[in-house]
Amino acid sequence: MKKVQIIYSGRVQGVGFRFTTVHLAKEFKITGWVRNLPNGSVKVVAEGDNKSLTQFLNSLEDRMSGYIQAKDISWSEGKKEFDTFSIRF
Repeated sequence: MKKVQIIYSGRVQGVGFRFTTVHLAKEFKITGWVRNLPNGSVKVVAEGDNKSLTQFLNSLEDRMSGYIQAKDISWSEGKKEFDTFSIRF
């Protein structure tokens, strides 16, 4: 079980980024959350097995590539903190 925290910046708000993230998380059986940040970036916190997380991130970044300009990513051990994947406000 792994946990990843990513902050995506660029034109990532108002383009369906959070809804795409939730859809893909369900597809890859990922738990965690996504949230818009006040500075215009989006934060994703996700847990799952390494393969599923990698596929999830690759799919998200592929679908949203026209909007992402940069990302700050950090990996750690997962703690099974979440039951589902949701949008936080």
